[in-house]
Amino acid sequence: MTDHRTRFLQLALEADALRFGEFTLKSGRVSPYFFNAGRFDSGVAIATLAGCYADALEAAGVEFDLLFGPAYKGIPLATALACEYARRGRDLPVAFNRKEAKAHGEGGLLIGAPLAGRRVLIVDDVITAGTAIREALGQIAEGGGTVAGIVIALDRQERVAEDSQESAAQRVAREQDVPVVAIAGLSDLLAFVGQSATLAAERERLLAYRARHGSDTTR
Repeated sequence: MTDHRTRFLQLALEADALRFGEFTLKSGRVSPYFFNAGRFDSGVAIATLAGCYADALEAAGVEFDLLFGPAYKGIPLATALACEYARRGRDLPVAFNRKEAKAHGEGGLLIGAPLAGRRVLIVDDVITAGTAIREALGQIAEGGGTVAGIVIALDRQERVAEDSQESAAQRVAREQDVPVVAIAGLSDLLAFVGQSATLAAERERLLAYRARHGSDTTR
């Protein structure tokens, strides 16, 4: 694994954003692990996470000039990433959306830097059904921006439906013709637990889950 993947998974474990056990997902699947980016709830954790995002993007080579955070978790993630890029000497504009349009004040659904003519990078934690991402894509198009890519923290790399071999991230990438970059995926998580004596017992359950629900990226 590259260093940013290891750093991210270690950070997630320490922040309790990554947990092992038995978790019923929204899909109804019973997963041996759970990821909750809301647990990155301190300045140090968020800043470290932003560094992992930036390193993953550098490795992927995606070109963009505006960061967009879908409500709600994407808002602090995009903001933190902008601060990380500023620390590295690149000043990027940031925008985000509201869940509901505002009828007073500046009004509308979008807040922050104008999107027109920009190559927009969507920053979020995960892609599950892809609903929030698709809403953001539509709003970016309406604002005159072009989506350059999507970056997420964790790609579960599992089939979006039992009759499909695609993951949610793969489906969005194919339907929208944009790259989806993840800091780490299920394959990386398997490698990570395999290198840890304290987590080694989780590996068999993760392998069984991947065999049952994994997308073709994990085969």
